[in-house]
Amino acid sequence: MKIEDFVAELRADFFTGVPDSQLKALCDYLMARYGTDPLHHIVAANEGNCVALAAGYHLASGKIPVVYLQNSGEGNIINPVASLINEKVYAIPMIFVIGWRGEPGVPDEPQHIYQGEVTLKLLDDMGIDHFIVGKETTREDISYQMKTFRISLSKGKQVAFVVQKNALEFDGNAAYSNGYSLTREEAIRHITAASDKDIVISTTGKASRELFEIREAAGQGHEKDFLTVGSMGHSSSIALGLATHCPMKKVWCIDGDGALLMHMGAMALIGAIKPKNLIHVVINNGAHESVGGIPTVISGMDLMEVARGCGYPHVYRVDSSSGLDALLIHVRSLNELTFVEVRCSIGARKDLGRPTQTPVENKKCFMRYLA
Repeated sequence: MKIEDFVAELRADFFTGVPDSQLKALCDYLMARYGTDPLHHIVAANEGNCVALAAGYHLASGKIPVVYLQNSGEGNIINPVASLINEKVYAIPMIFVIGWRGEPGVPDEPQHIYQGEVTLKLLDDMGIDHFIVGKETTREDISYQMKTFRISLSKGKQVAFVVQKNALEFDGNAAYSNGYSLTREEAIRHITAASDKDIVISTTGKASRELFEIREAAGQGHEKDFLTVGSMGHSSSIALGLATHCPMKKVWCIDGDGALLMHMGAMALIGAIKPKNLIHVVINNGAHESVGGIPTVISGMDLMEVARGCGYPHVYRVDSSSGLDALLIHVRSLNELTFVEVRCSIGARKDLGRPTQTPVENKKCFMRYLA
């Protein structure tokens, strides 16, 4: 189905969400039509954030907002859905558009399997009526379903369109870039060289895929690395837990700007505890690159000042491989909590593979190394 037809049937003029590769057609269309005009389209920090933004829009306008997300974000919306917008509380109507990763019967990555199995059940448990959008779905189907949905919406309830793989199409070209030349994969390669035998925790998405392939290409094992294949935004908290309970081991956290934004409160906690053996590296390309390149709001932020404000004793920024090498040697010699922002370009190799170890194999191998 053409994304223009799908959006037209929603009859909405405010959209907010967290980008998803399954919803790339929608994300690219919204960027082409609205960009990041806050009156019509906001790329938010996390999915719960989206629900609250959409609630504010409804309170101001009386209109029905649209929230888009990957199904992995259902966990983040449960609290505001259940305790804020539910018809037994404020009864705020809302349309969700959810990318169905890990749909039963459709091959996908390990982190999506269970989430895919419970996607519809979670919506049922939250009392959200839903309709599955597939490759054969027509505009007429959406129009008919919206007539049914509008009865629920008029009662202050929420509804959802659950989108299957390749169900939506957008003919426009979307290209996202910035002014930096250092690639994320190159930055990670330099980090692995500098970290030597230290522990490495990598964030969700292409960063973990690149770390795995870098180790493979170098003929190294993966026992030093924990790949946070799901649970976006929580790699720094995993690293904090490890650093606190493995005080004799240096811990590197390879984070991303989109992941950092999703649960930025973790920085305040890290800065308060100040583990001396933790090096928090944020690879910042200003985009949700793993799901298409949609920009994050981080381009307008000074992450160094954020880190300082959270209590990190040592804070650095770098945007070149030569500068990165010298900096990594320096920060590894420090015995205090350190924050490093690495500014890099948007993009990845088209032939980038995926880890061949299962998450359980990664965990067992990693724990043996720690022991």
